[in-house]
Formats: sequence, structure tokens, C-alpha cells
Amino acid sequence: MSYTPEWVQTLRRRYYSKNICQFILHGNVNDFVRVVGVEQGEYLKLNQYLMNELFKKRDIVISYDRANGISFSRPEMRADFIQSLSAYDTLHGTNFSKSLPKDPTRAFAILENYIRIRLNDKKRIALIIEYAETIAPASTMAYSNAEDRAIQVYLLRWAKDALFLEADFTLIMITENIGEMNQAIVRNPYTSEIEIAYPDETERLHFIYYMTRKTPKLIELLEMTPEILAKHTAGVNLVHLKTLLLEILENNIRFTNNDLMKKKEEIIEAEANGLLEFVKTKYNLDYVAGHKYAKQHLKEAAAALKNGRGDVLPMGYLVNGPVGTGKTFLVSCFAADIGIPMVLLKNFRSQWQGVTESNLERVLRILKAMNPVAVMIDEADAYLGNRNAQGDSGVSSRVFSMIASFMSNTEHRGKIIWFLLTARPDLMPVDLKRQGRAEEHIALFYPETIQEKKELFEVMLKKVNIKEVTVNDFEDEFYNNLKILSGADMEAALTRAKFKAASKGLSNTTKDIIIQTLNDFIPPTYPEEVELMNYVAVLECTSKELLPEKFRNLSRDEIINRVEELKKFKVRN
Repeated sequence: MSYTPEWVQTLRRRYYSKNICQFILHGNVNDFVRVVGVEQGEYLKLNQYLMNELFKKRDIVISYDRANGISFSRPEMRADFIQSLSAYDTLHGTNFSKSLPKDPTRAFAILENYIRIRLNDKKRIALIIEYAETIAPASTMAYSNAEDRAIQVYLLRWAKDALFLEADFTLIMITENIGEMNQAIVRNPYTSEIEIAYPDETERLHFIYYMTRKTPKLIELLEMTPEILAKHTAGVNLVHLKTLLLEILENNIRFTNNDLMKKKEEIIEAEANGLLEFVKTKYNLDYVAGHKYAKQHLKEAAAALKNGRGDVLPMGYLVNGPVGTGKTFLVSCFAADIGIPMVLLKNFRSQWQGVTESNLERVLRILKAMNPVAVMIDEADAYLGNRNAQGDSGVSSRVFSMIASFMSNTEHRGKIIWFLLTARPDLMPVDLKRQGRAEEHIALFYPETIQEKKELFEVMLKKVNIKEVTVNDFEDEFYNNLKILSGADMEAALTRAKFKAASKGLSNTTKDIIIQTLNDFIPPTYPEEVELMNYVAVLECTSKELLPEKFRNLSRDEIINRVEELKKFKVRN
């Protein structure tokens, strides 16, 4: 039985083209790699795998990082290097054979001299550079120091040097986030970048079998089968999976399905550096007031997902409408109905150069591994950047390109479902809203009919746990005169009513107290802003049945003209 990771197959294909000898491995580089052939398999760290497995037939295998300096896979290789350095020391008046330098400029100088000599001797050589982002960090030439520029020249020269290309030589640079690397090196046509993906379900299952063979007691402690454990750990790498299994052994307590869900969330949120948060809610779509057609569409989408028909779903949704119409609540309730995890993408932007792109790269890598998964981005108009943004050194433009490219990958249809939430969809780039990305546009509006207002009132009574009154205790006149139409404002007003009842020593919140409180409650009002949000939501909506009656017969020109008027008013004020 033989097994070769997919990334190794890619590396070999490109290497044997004889046009590339320099590679950047990025992504899940801190994980284990499976080796088949020793008993029933073994797992090695990436550096060990490269030095002792992938390049085990090479005559010389060198490893370098800033902390440890230059090292070799076998003692005789180091002895040969030290012997060669003696001649170098004599020629240059140095003493490197007694104390190997760790700083990259001097280390690369002696490595280049040694590699050229041994390649001319027809030796087969591999050089592995770990933590490559610390050797060739992302920066512009104007802000690079002398050491960074020298290292950049070494790496660019080695990549296209005829001796290096024609001989049996491979240079591997390892970095977790390729966005942290010098982009001149990354984009060099003689350099090939290869992503190491998170383990899929099959690979996780192999690892679980491996662990249970080593420690059979694990089977007794697991409430679920290895197959179920593998299925429900999407987005978890093998290192974290090993830690989880060892914790189960250490605790010696039966590990339940609920324990699994909690641990998975902890692991993924930690792996994402807090940039992803699992959306949890005790409410489902039945708790959403009004929005009849939006709920119907999302319920149909949830049914398709549960039936394994993710292929018929949109790549993403744009959920828009004025503030307080329940966009976040609607999507959160959808999360309770779909049977797959939903995560909230939090603010990944940073003031430091390269960190924003690095954060986003990490998040997208985890999302790809977690599939199927739904992703919610609140305030999407502010988060996602713009292709034409100015004044931030191109960060917004790069963020936009990364997200747009990832969202439009049709391999993710039904596996990664995007929900972009915004009250101002007109501020979002058209490229993110087009077909192939956020394909379905759902517009939400404040309730207008008595029935819609009753629905909102009933849901909010349940949400704030007022059981003493029902919607039918109030006359139609009450609903006709109801000025609080935002779910958030309604919740705040009813909470205030409960407070008033408690302050009077009452255990129940009465109808009179509710009426009095709602009449007294003055929600913040920004009429022109809300009207603008209404009209841009109408413009974005991709389904006529989602529109309130008063908007259905308006021409597009009428709506556009009103939007322009409102925007001019906003600028003036």
C-alpha cells in the first residue's frame, strides 16, 4: 500500500518539469504528514517528513531557520559541510567552520558557496527554509533594510540560476500565511507556491484509526464511532485532533456528541485567532416576525441542504434593509434550521502591514476545510473593501480581490454559503453582489399591515418572556397607531415595560403598563436615512414578492431619482 499527499504529487510534477526548483509550501504547515510503509503507518511533522522521507535519497539535505541556523539530516552531511567551510575560511579570513552563523545574510553566503561546489560534484541537494516569512518578509523595496534586500536577491537568483535548475536541487520555503512573504519572491515565475490543505474526512479517519490502534481504550471512551468523529471534525487538523484524543484519555470520562461540538468550536475559534465565531441561537425561523417570503425562501434552502442538494443553492445571499428590520436575527435563526455550522466573520483588519491579508488568508483556509459551512458577515459594506479603494496602501483592494475570488469559486457551491448583511448595499462593490457571488438579494422592510405588526409584537413578547398578555388582548387601533416598527426598538420598549412592572412591585406585566410604555417610548429617528435605506433595498431586491405593496409598482427611474435626492440631502446636512 502506498500513499502520497496531494501536495507532494503537485510538487513532484512541477519539479520534474525542470523549469522550477524553488517552492513555497503554505497553509496547514504545522500539521502531521502520514507516512505509509512502516507497520500500519506513521505520522511525522512537516520538517521531519521533508528531511527523512521525501528527500531521504538526496546526498545532502540542509535545513535553515533564524533560531537554529544551519542543520543537516545526518551527521556525515554536517561533517562534509564543515570540511568545505575550512577552505572558505582560509580564502575569506572568516572562522565559520568553528561557529556557524545564524543570521541569514552570512548563512546564505556560505550555503551558496557550498551548494555550488557540491552541485558541480553531481550531488543531489535539498535546502529547507522554515519560517520563511521571517527571512523574506512582506515589504516594499523602499522600506526593506539591507539584509532583506540581500536575501531577496539570493532567493530570486537561486530560483533561475542555470546550475540550480539543471542539477538535482530543490529549495523549499515553509510559511503558514503566504501573504506574510515578500511578494516579489512569491510572484517570481521561477517560484511555485503549493498550499497544504487541512485534512479531509478520509485523512481524519485514518488518523483516528491510527490513534485507536495505539490506544484501544479510546474506543471505550468515545460515544460516537470513529466515522462519526471524523465526519464532525471538519476544519480541525491532525495536531488538534491528537490533542483532543489525548485529553479524552487523560480525563478518562466518556466523550459525548455534545462534548465534541463544544471542543470543535473551541479549536476552530482558537485556530482562527478569534476571527471566526460560531453562531448559536435558541430561535429558528418560526420566531421571525413578518418577512413571509424571505422566511419561505430560507426554509426551502434549509430543506435543500438537509436533503444533500447544496448544488441548487446560491453561492451567497445579500440580506439588506433598514436598521432594525432583523437582518442579523433572520440569518441567525436560519443557522438553527440548516443542520450545518454557521460562523460569524469578525473584524480581520489590522493597522500593521500585511496582517490584514494574513488574517483573511487564515480564515479562508479554515472555511474551506470546514465545509459545509455558512458564513455571516455583518456590516458587509464596511468589512469587505473595494477594488478601487485609495489611501490604505492597497489593503482594501487586496482584501476585496481575495474575498471575491474565493466567493466565486464554483467548487464551493453548497459547501460555503455566504450571507452579506448591510443596511447600505449601494456602498458595496457591484462585483460582490453579482451572480456567481451574492446571487440572491433578500430585502427586509418594517411591518406595514396589522397582521405584520401583530406578528412582530407576538414574537417580541415571547423573546422578552412576557406571558401575561397575548396579541389578541390588544385592539386593531393599538396596532394601527403603533409607531415602533423595529424589532430592536420593540424589544427595548417591552423590556422597559417589564422594568416598570417590577418597580411597582408587580410580578406580571399588564396590558395597561405595556400600552403606557409603548406610548411613552421614543425610538431614535433618522427619517431621511431610513427612507434612503428603504429605497436602496428596493433597488437591490431580486424578487418582486419580497417588496411591500407601495414599492411594487414604482418604476426603476422613480426609485433611482429618489435615492439621488436623499443622498444629496444627506451631503447637505
